[in-house]
Amino acid sequence: MKQDTDFIFGLRAVEEALKSGQHCDKVLIRKGMGGDTLDLIKEMMRDHRIPLQQVPDAKLNRITRKNHQGIIALMSPIPFQQVESVIMDVFERGEEPFFIMLDEVTDVRNFGAIVRTAECAGAHGIIIPQKGSARIGGDAVKTSAGALYNLPVCRTANLKKTALYLKDSGLKTVAATEKTDNLYFENDLSGPVLLIMGAEDTGISNSLLEIVDVKAALPVNGKIASLNVSNAASVLIYDIVRQRMQK
Repeated sequence: MKQDTDFIFGLRAVEEALKSGQHCDKVLIRKGMGGDTLDLIKEMMRDHRIPLQQVPDAKLNRITRKNHQGIIALMSPIPFQQVESVIMDVFERGEEPFFIMLDEVTDVRNFGAIVRTAECAGAHGIIIPQKGSARIGGDAVKTSAGALYNLPVCRTANLKKTALYLKDSGLKTVAATEKTDNLYFENDLSGPVLLIMGAEDTGISNSLLEIVDVKAALPVNGKIASLNVSNAASVLIYDIVRQRMQK
């Protein structure tokens, strides 16, 4: 089967891609599909923590009109890393960890812009959910101006568990949310930090807000209710940088 720059289709092609360790963002499978080869593919996906999405045939046909055999693997230009390994490396280098967690940020342009800012600011990694995140393909790399090649992206099945793990590792968890009167510049954001940003429409999930150390809002004095998430992230990321430089 032919490989595209952003996707691979066909049972054997997807199987061989996973066996060879190629970086995969997610696999789309026709609803109701089964078989031994597919069972093997699903097993490899579980081993590599690759999300599976069951979709109607029409969605697969929109991606390619060729004989996809009911399966398309959306490829990633980067490997996904484990947050445990990344933070261990940070501590071993004697640095103060700085991570950004994105909860349901699905717009590729916003995602890429946040990654670009985070990399320029010296952050150590981006944390995203396995499901409900922007597609990491060529568009994301372009929007990030190539920063995705330099900043680890950690994908997790449970954002809350990962945030709690980082809290136990000594990081202050800071949620950017309008559900507080506490303004971001009123807080000490120096030291090890996990900054959490949410989707523009729904914000950060309540399960995450329940466990954070700091809820921080940006003052909004205009008629529009909220800032673009990438712009809001830039403000908070660079205030964290400012506070670190003043230590």
